[in-house]
Amino acid sequence: MSTASTRLPEGRYGRSPDGRADRTLKIVGAVLGGVLVALIGCFAYTYVGGTEISGQVITFEASDNAVRVHLEVRKDADARGYCTLRSQDENRSEVGRADFRFDEHATRIDKVVTLRTTARGSTAELLGCHAG
Repeated sequence: MSTASTRLPEGRYGRSPDGRADRTLKIVGAVLGGVLVALIGCFAYTYVGGTEISGQVITFEASDNAVRVHLEVRKDADARGYCTLRSQDENRSEVGRADFRFDEHATRIDKVVTLRTTARGSTAELLGCHAG
């Protein structure tokens, strides 16, 4: 009686015979992983530690060609930025939009601004405030 060979086919199972390719893939994977971690850290720092400017419309008063808006802005004392306001008429068509800059060295600014309009506005909407 003879014994049958139970050897596995070459290259089908187990480690790759090319150890350099495995090492190269590990190095490339480690470098790409490090770059990904650095990018996530950079985005997180910008999101958490970035300069924030926020605003709120307190009141507004509309006339035929302008809207007077009492705007309250909160920001870091050394931050500079702008807030964008818009006004719409009764049909929800935009009749005015403008940016108002805030460069004062204060953390809270109350200001009445005038938004010029092409028709009588029925709203005063704060679209957002941005650093810059």
